[in-house]
Amino acid sequence: MSNENQHAEGAGPEQPDSIDHLDFEPEAVQEEAPQELSELEQAQAEAASHLEDLQRLNAEYVNFSKRAKREQEAARGRGVEDVLSALLPVLDDISRAKQAGELTGPFEAISEKLNQVLSKYGVETFGEVGEEFDPTIHEALFHQTSADATSTTVTALIEIGYKIGDRVVRAARVAVTGPQD
Repeated sequence: MSNENQHAEGAGPEQPDSIDHLDFEPEAVQEEAPQELSELEQAQAEAASHLEDLQRLNAEYVNFSKRAKREQEAARGRGVEDVLSALLPVLDDISRAKQAGELTGPFEAISEKLNQVLSKYGVETFGEVGEEFDPTIHEALFHQTSADATSTTVTALIEIGYKIGDRVVRAARVAVTGPQD
């Protein structure tokens, strides 16, 4: 075969006849493999570090979001409580007018609307004649004793008590009758 045919067939004098003549150095490949592995391990460690940072930031965000929501609800509760405290004298006057039978017509409708608005914001009234006296929700302004009484009970409601949820804004002011000592 001529050189031209060898070039045309893809085998020429430039191609080595054996593998010994290749520019292939196994030591160089072996040196690069640990370095590449090391780079892979470094990249994996860096990715793990970034993942930890992301997870920590996500946890911080979730905690912040929950804390902000609690603080917002607490601020809303304090605002409702402040408005209720400011309205207490008006509500007491409305209650006294109702007890006296003077709350009629349009004023009765306004009173009902006001109570509906307050209940919308979680305001509840309490204090009834005949219920057992509870010092955590009642303030006894008058105390009587009776031989017939077996426990201390509310005998007169002087001012209605108000609470928002479980928090007492104002204790019900009452007169009570208890057993004789």
